[in-house]
Amino acid sequence: MSRRILLSNAVVVTMDAERRVIHTGSIGIDNDTIAFVCETGAEPVEWRHVETWDLAGRVVIPGLINTHTHAAMTLLRGYADDMALMEWLEKKIWPFEAHLTPDDVYIGALVACAEMIRSGTTVFADMYFHMEGVAKAVAESGIRASLSRGLIGTAAQAGEDDEALREAVRFCERWQGGANGRITTCLAPHAPYTCPPPFLEKVVDAASAHDLSIHTHISETKDEMAQIARTYGGSPVKYMLRHGVFKRPTLAAHCVHLDDEDIDILADNAVAVAHNPGSNMKLASGVAPVTKMRDRGVVVGLGTDGASSNNNLDMIEEARLAALLHKAVLFDPTAIPAMDALAMATIDGAKALRMDDQVGSLEAGKQADLVVLSTRRPNMAPLFDPVSNIVYSSNPGDIEHVFVRGEFVLRDGKIVAFDESRAIEEFRSRSARLAQEAKS
Repeated sequence: MSRRILLSNAVVVTMDAERRVIHTGSIGIDNDTIAFVCETGAEPVEWRHVETWDLAGRVVIPGLINTHTHAAMTLLRGYADDMALMEWLEKKIWPFEAHLTPDDVYIGALVACAEMIRSGTTVFADMYFHMEGVAKAVAESGIRASLSRGLIGTAAQAGEDDEALREAVRFCERWQGGANGRITTCLAPHAPYTCPPPFLEKVVDAASAHDLSIHTHISETKDEMAQIARTYGGSPVKYMLRHGVFKRPTLAAHCVHLDDEDIDILADNAVAVAHNPGSNMKLASGVAPVTKMRDRGVVVGLGTDGASSNNNLDMIEEARLAALLHKAVLFDPTAIPAMDALAMATIDGAKALRMDDQVGSLEAGKQADLVVLSTRRPNMAPLFDPVSNIVYSSNPGDIEHVFVRGEFVLRDGKIVAFDESRAIEEFRSRSARLAQEAKS
């Protein structure tokens, strides 16, 4: 059944190529697509009698895009804090994850979807395991996602590793275009230090054979840099280049420790980067050279990483951190302006996921993924600059509605598609059980 909705009288932050902000604007939604964006009063005549939402006192922005997370790690939120990355992984995270079941991952991902929707995220890129559970949560919640099964290669378990790769390919075949087109898939070799050359090359071959992109971690810590240099020579970026990873469209999370040659390699191979300022600060991994990458033409989106290393999935906060962090370390208040931070959270994130033809800005012909924020709360007044308010002043409590493909996934502050309270209740029970099992 055809459905049209007119959103009127809003401040519309388009994030289009001109970065237009329409201070009294209208958006026409025709089923799942944006039909037009214009000044209120300039709508096509035939739209003046459709279902209309008067959004005076609100700002509308494109849905936020989380380019790197591990959704089901919500189950580990607060379980292990204030530790270095490898100690954190080896002593706390991996032992906990060893007890995860597919149903645990499903409920962890479902609660993550609620958290992301509530904070304005409409697309996320996920790397984990038991990915059928994550896909099920995405399908149920109404959100959009790029999903990949994390892959680790060890010489001692070559047979198991090969089966994991086959499983990952089967997952991609089952779910590409799933949930009415809201799910895309890719392959995810975890990192240079967990994927030795023979296994890494198998992943690249599989990605080529099945026309899949790659999502991976690169150059996250100084320890990783030292290990790769000691074992293989060169940097993690050069290691991935040598073994053909960048022959496939690649999304590289973190990229904290890069020299100029690494940045040139990323730019020359159109490798997109998922910048995770909150997680990188919390784990003391360092500060990615984002301004250098952007100046060289590397597409940089934003990600939260998992809720066990952030500890939230709030992309508004991530945009704020990106804007503030680089000002501080570069002693330059213009390093990442508010508009650039919001671009990294929207249109640049869409470019990083190779879906900017569909989402990331409010333009005719794109999918109707958008977020409506109130400006009537104290933290949002006055409204001299809507983009400044969004990046520096807003929080998830300001979000009233979220649309994905023209459908409400959050309406009047309430999750639409599933019983959020019931999901959280089950989530708490499972998290407590897992923590007990990890200690035994």
